[in-house]
Amino acid sequence: QVQLVESGGGLVQPGGSLRISCTASGFIFKLYALRWYRQAPGAARELVAYITNSGDMTNYTDSVKGRFTISRDNVKNMGFLEMNNLKPEDPAVYSCNVKIPFEPDAWGQGTQVTVSF
Repeated sequence: QVQLVESGGGLVQPGGSLRISCTASGFIFKLYALRWYRQAPGAARELVAYITNSGDMTNYTDSVKGRFTISRDNVKNMGFLEMNNLKPEDPAVYSCNVKIPFEPDAWGQGTQVTVSF
């Protein structure tokens, strides 16, 4: 079965850094682009970062541009989101997503990122 599992979330002070991971299984991970989304309580789910299947192109929402880096390791079937200089507006549940044609979007369970003093 198609499965994505996030890990690596936690509590970080403002200005701190965190790297979260997405482990994929049940499909050929390297064929598909990877997206990271986040959703804060009471807020809409927001696309944070995007990376092509090969990793040759990336894109970010303006609020994280220059601070976050999306990457992937297709040998390990893993995606990553490195978050630097975390701000109070960054805390959310972060989820990875893969859009496979003719199938429901694959989502992980999400990993909580908290930014607090």
